[in-house]
Amino acid sequence: MKRLFTWLLLCSLSPLAQAFDLQQLSDQLARPDVIHGQFIQEKHLRALPQPLTSKGRFVLAKNHGLLWLLQTPLQQDYRITAQGIARRDGNAWQMLPNKSAGAEQNRLFLAVLQGDSSGLQRDFELNLSGEPQQWTLTLTPRSVLLKQVFNQININGDELVQRIELLETQGDSTVLRMQDTTSAQPLSEAEQHDFAE
Repeated sequence: MKRLFTWLLLCSLSPLAQAFDLQQLSDQLARPDVIHGQFIQEKHLRALPQPLTSKGRFVLAKNHGLLWLLQTPLQQDYRITAQGIARRDGNAWQMLPNKSAGAEQNRLFLAVLQGDSSGLQRDFELNLSGEPQQWTLTLTPRSVLLKQVFNQININGDELVQRIELLETQGDSTVLRMQDTTSAQPLSEAEQHDFAE
Protein backbone atom coordinates (compact mmCIF):
# COMPACT_ATOMS: atom_id res chain seq x y z
CA MET A 1 0.00 0.00 0.00
CA LYS A 2 2.81 2.39 0.92
CA ARG A 3 4.56 1.60 -2.39
CA LEU A 4 1.33 2.27 -4.32
CA PHE A 5 0.87 5.59 -2.52
CA THR A 6 4.46 6.60 -3.31
CA TRP A 7 3.98 5.68 -6.98
CA LEU A 8 0.72 7.68 -7.21
CA LEU A 9 2.41 10.67 -5.55
CA LEU A 10 5.30 10.51 -8.02
CA CYS A 11 2.87 10.29 -10.96
CA SER A 12 0.96 13.34 -9.77
CA LEU A 13 4.17 15.35 -9.31
CA SER A 14 5.90 14.31 -12.53
CA PRO A 15 4.17 16.89 -14.79
CA LEU A 16 5.50 19.60 -12.44
CA ALA A 17 9.00 18.18 -12.61
CA GLN A 18 9.03 18.11 -16.40
CA ALA A 19 9.65 21.70 -17.46
CA PHE A 20 8.37 22.80 -20.86
CA ASP A 21 11.48 22.85 -23.07
CA LEU A 22 12.53 24.04 -26.53
CA GLN A 23 12.13 20.61 -28.12
CA GLN A 24 8.56 20.34 -26.85
CA LEU A 25 7.80 23.84 -28.15
CA SER A 26 9.32 22.98 -31.55
CA ASP A 27 7.26 19.79 -31.72
CA GLN A 28 4.10 21.67 -30.72
CA LEU A 29 4.57 24.42 -33.34
CA ALA A 30 5.57 21.95 -36.07
CA ARG A 31 2.50 19.74 -35.50
CA PRO A 32 -0.08 21.46 -37.77
CA ASP A 33 0.30 20.91 -41.53
CA VAL A 34 -1.46 24.17 -42.42
CA ILE A 35 -2.27 27.27 -40.36
CA HIS A 36 -4.55 30.05 -41.61
CA GLY A 37 -5.02 33.32 -39.78
CA GLN A 38 -5.20 37.10 -39.74
CA PHE A 39 -2.40 39.44 -38.67
CA ILE A 40 -2.03 43.00 -37.43
CA GLN A 41 1.45 44.49 -37.63
CA GLU A 42 2.35 47.71 -35.83
CA LYS A 43 5.64 49.40 -36.65
CA HIS A 44 6.58 51.86 -33.90
CA LEU A 45 9.03 54.46 -35.21
CA ARG A 46 10.70 56.95 -32.87
CA ALA A 47 9.99 59.79 -35.28
CA LEU A 48 6.22 59.17 -35.45
CA PRO A 49 3.67 59.60 -32.64
CA GLN A 50 1.41 56.80 -33.96
CA PRO A 51 2.49 53.34 -35.14
CA LEU A 52 2.27 52.39 -38.82
CA THR A 53 -0.35 49.64 -38.92
CA SER A 54 -0.81 47.02 -41.60
CA LYS A 55 -3.30 44.15 -41.69
CA GLY A 56 -3.81 41.04 -43.72
CA ARG A 57 -3.97 37.28 -43.61
CA PHE A 58 -1.41 34.51 -43.72
CA VAL A 59 -1.12 30.85 -44.65
CA LEU A 60 1.69 28.77 -43.14
CA ALA A 61 2.13 25.36 -44.75
CA LYS A 62 4.57 22.73 -43.53
CA ASN A 63 7.14 21.83 -46.23
CA HIS A 64 5.99 24.79 -48.36
CA GLY A 65 6.47 28.08 -46.54
CA LEU A 66 4.44 31.17 -45.76
CA LEU A 67 1.99 33.24 -47.80
CA TRP A 68 1.86 36.76 -46.32
CA LEU A 69 -1.11 38.55 -47.88
CA LEU A 70 -1.10 42.24 -46.99
CA GLN A 71 -4.56 43.85 -47.34
CA THR A 72 -4.23 47.33 -45.76
CA PRO A 73 -2.92 50.03 -46.15
CA LEU A 74 -2.06 48.52 -49.56
CA GLN A 75 -2.54 45.13 -51.17
CA GLN A 76 0.62 43.12 -51.68
CA ASP A 77 1.24 39.36 -51.57
CA TYR A 78 4.51 37.77 -50.45
CA ARG A 79 5.67 34.17 -50.44
CA ILE A 80 8.45 33.23 -48.03
CA THR A 81 10.10 29.85 -48.56
CA ALA A 82 13.49 28.22 -48.01
CA GLN A 83 14.42 29.51 -51.50
CA GLY A 84 13.79 33.14 -50.50
CA ILE A 85 11.11 35.79 -50.71
CA ALA A 86 8.90 36.38 -53.74
CA ARG A 87 6.38 39.15 -54.37
CA ARG A 88 3.31 38.69 -56.55
CA ASP A 89 3.56 40.87 -59.63
CA GLY A 90 0.35 40.55 -61.62
CA ASN A 91 -0.12 36.80 -62.08
CA ALA A 92 3.52 35.81 -61.49
CA TRP A 93 5.85 35.63 -58.48
CA GLN A 94 9.09 37.65 -58.66
CA MET A 95 11.99 36.65 -56.40
CA LEU A 96 13.37 39.54 -54.32
CA PRO A 97 17.08 40.11 -53.59
CA ASN A 98 18.18 37.92 -50.68
CA LYS A 99 20.81 40.18 -49.17
CA SER A 100 18.62 42.72 -47.40
CA ALA A 101 17.95 42.99 -43.66
CA GLY A 102 14.29 42.38 -44.54
CA ALA A 103 15.20 39.03 -46.09
CA GLU A 104 17.01 38.04 -42.89
CA GLN A 105 14.00 39.13 -40.83
CA ASN A 106 11.64 37.06 -43.00
CA ARG A 107 13.87 33.96 -42.76
CA LEU A 108 13.83 34.41 -38.99
CA PHE A 109 10.06 34.88 -39.00
CA LEU A 110 9.55 31.63 -40.92
CA ALA A 111 11.79 29.75 -38.46
CA VAL A 112 9.78 31.13 -35.52
CA LEU A 113 6.37 30.20 -36.94
CA GLN A 114 7.51 26.71 -37.97
CA GLY A 115 9.09 26.01 -34.59
CA ASP A 116 12.59 25.58 -36.02
CA SER A 117 14.50 26.08 -32.77
CA SER A 118 17.72 24.59 -34.20
CA GLY A 119 17.69 27.24 -36.93
CA LEU A 120 17.10 29.97 -34.35
CA GLN A 121 19.81 28.68 -32.00
CA ARG A 122 22.46 29.35 -34.65
CA ASP A 123 21.74 33.07 -34.43
CA PHE A 124 20.20 33.62 -30.98
CA GLU A 125 20.34 32.70 -27.32
CA LEU A 126 16.90 31.23 -26.60
CA ASN A 127 15.16 31.52 -23.25
CA LEU A 128 11.81 29.76 -22.87
CA SER A 129 9.43 30.18 -19.94
CA GLY A 130 5.87 29.09 -19.26
CA GLU A 131 3.90 26.03 -20.27
CA PRO A 132 2.44 24.60 -23.52
CA GLN A 133 -0.74 26.72 -23.30
CA GLN A 134 1.00 29.98 -22.30
CA TRP A 135 4.67 30.43 -23.12
CA THR A 136 7.21 33.17 -23.83
CA LEU A 137 10.35 32.70 -25.89
CA THR A 138 13.01 35.42 -25.71
CA LEU A 139 15.63 35.61 -28.46
CA THR A 140 18.86 37.52 -27.80
CA PRO A 141 21.15 37.95 -30.84
CA ARG A 142 24.50 36.13 -30.90
CA SER A 143 26.04 37.43 -34.14
CA VAL A 144 27.52 40.91 -34.57
CA LEU A 145 25.26 41.52 -37.59
CA LEU A 146 22.06 40.70 -35.72
CA LYS A 147 23.20 42.66 -32.64
CA GLN A 148 23.37 45.72 -34.90
CA VAL A 149 19.70 45.26 -35.81
CA PHE A 150 17.93 43.74 -32.77
CA ASN A 151 18.23 44.13 -29.01
CA GLN A 152 15.75 41.33 -28.38
CA ILE A 153 12.82 39.45 -29.88
CA ASN A 154 9.92 38.31 -27.67
CA ILE A 155 7.49 35.64 -28.86
CA ASN A 156 4.33 34.59 -27.02
CA GLY A 157 1.91 31.81 -27.78
CA ASP A 158 -0.26 28.91 -26.78
CA GLU A 159 -0.77 26.03 -29.23
CA LEU A 160 0.50 28.41 -31.92
CA VAL A 161 2.47 31.66 -32.05
CA GLN A 162 0.19 34.56 -31.03
CA ARG A 163 2.49 37.59 -30.77
CA ILE A 164 5.97 38.57 -31.94
CA GLU A 165 7.74 41.71 -30.74
CA LEU A 166 10.95 42.89 -32.43
CA LEU A 167 12.94 45.41 -30.38
CA GLU A 168 15.46 47.15 -32.62
CA THR A 169 18.72 48.73 -31.51
CA GLN A 170 17.90 52.26 -32.70
CA GLY A 171 14.70 52.36 -30.61
CA ASP A 172 12.09 51.32 -33.19
CA SER A 173 9.97 48.23 -32.61
CA THR A 174 7.50 46.01 -34.43
CA VAL A 175 4.61 44.14 -32.83
CA LEU A 176 2.92 41.41 -34.82
CA ARG A 177 -0.31 39.83 -33.55
CA MET A 178 -1.73 36.66 -35.09
CA GLN A 179 -5.52 36.39 -34.78
CA ASP A 180 -8.26 33.90 -35.65
CA THR A 181 -5.66 31.21 -36.29
CA THR A 182 -6.88 27.76 -37.25
CA SER A 183 -5.15 24.54 -38.20
CA ALA A 184 -8.39 22.82 -39.23
CA GLN A 185 -8.48 24.05 -42.83
CA PRO A 186 -6.39 22.46 -45.64
CA LEU A 187 -4.73 24.45 -48.42
CA SER A 188 -7.16 25.71 -51.05
CA GLU A 189 -6.43 25.04 -54.73
CA ALA A 190 -5.32 28.66 -55.18
CA GLU A 191 -2.94 28.40 -52.20
CA GLN A 192 -1.50 25.13 -53.52
CA HIS A 193 -0.95 26.85 -56.86
CA ASP A 194 0.79 29.82 -55.16
CA PHE A 195 3.23 27.50 -53.39
CA ALA A 196 3.82 25.37 -56.50
CA GLU A 197 4.83 28.24 -58.83
